[in-house]
Amino acid sequence: MEPDLEVVQIRRGESFTAWSHGYPFRTVRWHFHPEYEIHQVVATTGRYFVGDFIGEFEPGNLVVTGPNLPHNWVSDIPKGFSIPLRGRIIQFSESFIGDTMKVLPELGGLGEVLESSRRGVLFTNETSKKVAPLMEELMQAQGVRRIELFMMIAGALSRAQGTRMLASASYLPDPPGYMSAGINKALAYVRENLTQPFDESDLAAIAGQSTAAFSRAFRRHTGMSLVQYVKRLRINLACQILMSEEAASITDICFQVGFNNLSNFNRQFLAEKGMPPSKFRKLLADNINAARAA
Repeated sequence: MEPDLEVVQIRRGESFTAWSHGYPFRTVRWHFHPEYEIHQVVATTGRYFVGDFIGEFEPGNLVVTGPNLPHNWVSDIPKGFSIPLRGRIIQFSESFIGDTMKVLPELGGLGEVLESSRRGVLFTNETSKKVAPLMEELMQAQGVRRIELFMMIAGALSRAQGTRMLASASYLPDPPGYMSAGINKALAYVRENLTQPFDESDLAAIAGQSTAAFSRAFRRHTGMSLVQYVKRLRINLACQILMSEEAASITDICFQVGFNNLSNFNRQFLAEKGMPPSKFRKLLADNINAARAA
């Protein structure tokens, strides 16, 4: 079975993404992405899959996976039950960490971990306990504090003893092969053309499926319709612009992210974020001013 492409969004003004999720969750499936991932399980037990490795996990399971290495964690919980917080995740690109290590040679010790992560690397419970409070704080951290916490986590991982590589040495991820799967071609097209007009029939043609078959496959892979998926990505992009470009007008942002109607943009933003974009910007400004005054 070919893994699904996960589209990782790293917001403007941030070097990496840090987030948490419960279980079940839409990204919990056999998948891959070009970014490195630090994955720590907070709750539940179950089975995890990294490349050609299969193992049992429990709370505290801490793994780093490298670029394009397929992976998945499946929790053992009764059907119909849900867990509000299953795990915490940090994702960052090869270019970010590569450029950072060039500027900060002291990070050279992390190189061995990154190389091992191409097969998936499992850390001991001792290392996981050191990292856990840093991961927890990072989920809500802002500004310089995010970098401080990331560096502390990187330091703990680089000094870790007793690590174990998971996938076999002969296992080789095949991103071009994965991308031959129709749904992944369509997801990549969405990521690369997010602000341009397209519809389900366009993506169905890319995937080599009928529109009806593509619609079913897309909902199965993402947990939502194409319209919902694209709307969420475009609203997230609008938030990034609102946070990083103070001079950009809301009208300009509306059209920049792919909406063609301001009133619809405002309505969809409100539905997604619980407030209109003008209030989002005001609250952001209030937060910045309060931080400066402190």
